[in-house]
Parts: sequence; C-alpha cells; structure tokens
Amino acid sequence: MKKIIPSEIGLKAISNFITSAVVPRPIAFVSTINQNGQANLSPFSFFNAFSSDPPILIFSAAKSALTGKQKDTYHNVKANAECVIHIANYAMVEQLSVTSGAYPSDVNEFVKGGFTEEKSILVKPPRIKEAPIAFECKVTQVIELGDKGGAGNLVICEMVMIHVDEDLLDENGNVIAEKLDPIARLGYNNYVRFTKEDIFETPKPLKAYGVGVDAIPQWIKAEEVLIGNELGKLASIAEIPNKDEINNDSELVELISDYKAQSIHEIKRLLEDNKIKEAWLVLLNVK
Repeated sequence: MKKIIPSEIGLKAISNFITSAVVPRPIAFVSTINQNGQANLSPFSFFNAFSSDPPILIFSAAKSALTGKQKDTYHNVKANAECVIHIANYAMVEQLSVTSGAYPSDVNEFVKGGFTEEKSILVKPPRIKEAPIAFECKVTQVIELGDKGGAGNLVICEMVMIHVDEDLLDENGNVIAEKLDPIARLGYNNYVRFTKEDIFETPKPLKAYGVGVDAIPQWIKAEEVLIGNELGKLASIAEIPNKDEINNDSELVELISDYKAQSIHEIKRLLEDNKIKEAWLVLLNVK
C-alpha cells in the first residue's frame, strides 16, 4: 500500500485526501446570529453526534484554507453561544450549496438560499422552516485546533430542543431514514443521497456477542471463497450449532447432497439471505 505522511504533501493535497477518504460525512446546516442579531446560515460536513447524555453534536467551523480567516459561524458562536443545527435532505441540496458561498458577514444566507426564518423556542438564532429536523443548541465549548489556514474549530453543541417532521417517525418515535432522504458529502463537489435501496441491516451483538472469526474452522477459511463480510456473518452467531440439528430440515439435507456439485456458492446464497445458522449447518455436515 502507498504510504503518505500528511505533513509532507501540503495543505491542499491532505485536505482533498481527507475529504475524499472520510466519507460519507453528514452535513450540519447551522444557523447563528452575530452581535447585531443578523442571521447567518452555513453548511459544515465535519460533523457528527458524540453523546446521548448529555445530547451532544459537534461540528468543525474550520479556518479558510485559502485565506486563513475564520468563518462567520465561528465568530457568531463565540459572541453568542447558541445555534440551530439542521439535518438537510435531498429536497434542499441545491439551496444548501448556494449558502456555502463566502458572502460578506452582513449578508443573510436565509435570503440567498431562499429559506424561511422560523423563530426558535429556546435559543436566539432562527431555524429553517423547510428543514425536516432541527436541533436548537447551546454552545458549551469551542476548541481551536490550530492557528493556520485549514485548522478546525470544534463547536460543541448541547441540544435543548428538537423539531422533527412527524411524518418521518415510526411507531417508536425513531426517524425512518428513507423518509428523511438525507444527503452527505463526499470529496470535491460530490454528494450522496441515501435511498431505501442503499440501506441494509446487519445484526449488532448487543445482548450476545458472536463466536468470532477465530472460531470458524480453518478448512472453511482455507476455501478462500467466502469474503470478509461472509466470514463476519458466520462469526456473528452466538453459538455454533450442533451439526445433528440438520436432520430437522429436509431442505438443508438436500442442499448437502448438492454441495459437491455446487461448491460453496450455496453457502454464499444462504449468507446473503442472512440464514446464518442454516449456512453453519450445511458447512458442518459437508466436511
């Protein structure tokens, strides 16, 4: 593999590499106000959730790599420690892009982007009426990471009020991703949109942990046909089944008789269908 030392390739190169490699990045669409009450709106893709108790979001309002100047958002949260972080969806991506321009500090990006200002409840900065989700936040800390252009400023935000379109919620009050239709940043000018076809599910070992890849018999791994994700599925089972359990499943017994002809590809099919126990039973009974 190629080896890269960040300090040796220059700011532009490392910036391009980071933003094209660390993907996809969710977008914080942040509204703030300055000392005169002037609203500002700007998107930031160095952003994520970091805590549930307290509920914390963090975004980085980095210094301009070109000019070394701080962004208006940085000055605003230092002067007035409040903001509203919006989750942008595909319906507003082009308007969001407009607001990312380096407008003078006295320009209202709500107006430039064609968004409607909605009065917030617990903080002074207005929120975007059209946004599907908005978090009113108190800024608890701003951590400056450096003095040069491109240096990040971590803005640590504690949620105090959440606004969410009820049509996005399931019966448990959780957001349905495909209804949200969220967007995220890739490298350069590229974005990605998450649709129902892009979403997949994989079990998480919360109550019982998996046996691990090291518990998979060596002869299975030696086949070199199952890829890492398929081995991972086999490894996720909490307990390797007893090979005699296969006698209770006539379909699996038939699979074994066809195994030599069809090789390991039937096992791949079972794993693709998330029939992990069945895949184990076939593997254990063909050796």
